Parts: sequence; C-alpha cells; structure tokens
Amino acid sequence: MRAKSRIAALPAAAALALVASCGSFDGPDVPLEDQSAEQIFQRAEYQLEVNRADDAAELFGEVERLYPYSELAKRALIMQAYAYHQDKKYEEARASAQRYIDFYPADEDAAYAQYLLALSYYDQIDEVGRDQGLTYQALQALRRVIENYPDSEYARSAVLKFDLAFNHLAAKEMEIGRYYHRRKHWTAGINRFRVVVEQFQTTTHTPEALYRLVEAYLALGLVQEAQTAGAILGYNYQSTEWYDDAYTLLTGKGLRLETAGNNWLSQIYRQMVRGEWL
Repeated sequence: MRAKSRIAALPAAAALALVASCGSFDGPDVPLEDQSAEQIFQRAEYQLEVNRADDAAELFGEVERLYPYSELAKRALIMQAYAYHQDKKYEEARASAQRYIDFYPADEDAAYAQYLLALSYYDQIDEVGRDQGLTYQALQALRRVIENYPDSEYARSAVLKFDLAFNHLAAKEMEIGRYYHRRKHWTAGINRFRVVVEQFQTTTHTPEALYRLVEAYLALGLVQEAQTAGAILGYNYQSTEWYDDAYTLLTGKGLRLETAGNNWLSQIYRQMVRGEWL
C-alpha cells in the first residue's frame, strides 16, 4: 500500500479499536519496549488522527528504533517524515525523508519521500520578500521528483509546483527592479529586468520586464535598446497591456517597435523571435 493511501485513513476496525482504547493512551503507558511494532505504529497513527503530529512523529521514530529490521520500521520512517511535515517541522521532515531515500532508494515510496522533501522547502516559500535560498532548494528537489520519478503520481504536482516556484524567483527580481525603477535608478533596475528576460522567459513577468526596459532605456536615451524591447513585446506578447503601453510610449516619440543596433536585447530578439540560438 502506498504511503499516501496509508495516511488517508485508518482501517475502520483499527480505528474503532483505537478509539475504544484511547483512554489507555491518556493513562499510565505500558513501556514502549514491552509493546510490539504493530502496537506502537497504531498508536502513532492514532496521534495523527487526533492532530498530534508531534507525538506521532516521535512514536514512528520509536518503531524504527526498537524494531529496526522490521517491515514496519521502513513504513514508520516515511510516516515520520509525513508527521513532521504536518507539524511544520520542516528540517526534521527533510532529514527523515532523506534517510528513507538513502536507505530504500528502489522502494515504491521513494518517490513520495522525495516529494515530501521537496514540499518541506516549497511550503516555506511565502511572501516575495523572503530570502530566495529556499526557493532554489525547492526547485532542485522538485526537479529530482520530475527527473527521477517521471511516472509516479507525484510528478505532475511537482511540475506545477516547479513552475510556481520558478515564477516566484522572477517575481523577486521584478520587485527589486521596480524599487530601483521608481527611484529612477535606471541602470540598477535594468539589471534586474534583464535577469527576468534572460533567465525567466517562460514566466508571467517577462512582458512587464520588457516594458520596464522600454521605459528605462528611453529615460537613459538608449533608443535602440528601447525599440528592440518593444519589438520583442510586439512579437511575443502583443495581447498584453504591456505591449499596448510600450506601443503608445514609443510611437508617441516617433519611434517604431523594431530591432535596432547590436545589443543584448538584439540577441534575445534573434533567439525568441527568429529561433537563432547560435
């Protein structure tokens, strides 16, 4: 049975037995050393059911400690990673998931362990202003799910989360670029928008980055660069508001949206529009 399926719910009979005996969980405990692997594992599952993920993680760890060579020890390790993640103890979740991958790389739940490891980074990505180290780590871990387990049930979700995390990095560059742009620090802003255009072309932020480049280059008097940025917008993002704004801005100054000169944007134009990569 897959880890995800085991997590979903306890078997009905086991759940009833656990609920019936829950009083003994709250009273004096029988020493764990005197309990079977199955008993400890069931107690850990019960703790998950009653939203005590921290206690569940500890009990799953005891299964592995007391019965290291049992089949339940392997199951307990992946469940411990899940319980830690539920408790938002992400470092501990990563450690357990990585141990599972190291010990059981060919097991059917190895893909789930890698996915949990990736989630432990991904779920810490929140506001754009946060340090982006976690985002890069999430991307690396999600890529491993996609590349190492392409046929698993987690690959599609990993692809979606990879795209969102990638977009998140572009959003960070845009936020910093806009900060400089508003203060008319044109060169500093251009450096950030250039990163988006060169490294994050597939994200939703590229059209705005190109428009901001049109604005910044015009402010610096670099007309050819502004025209070329507008030309890329015209070919690739003509249905966006950023193209409309760039068209109005450039034509209002008597300029055409066309590639001009020999600059880094001309190379981007050749790559994105003409498909010339060499």
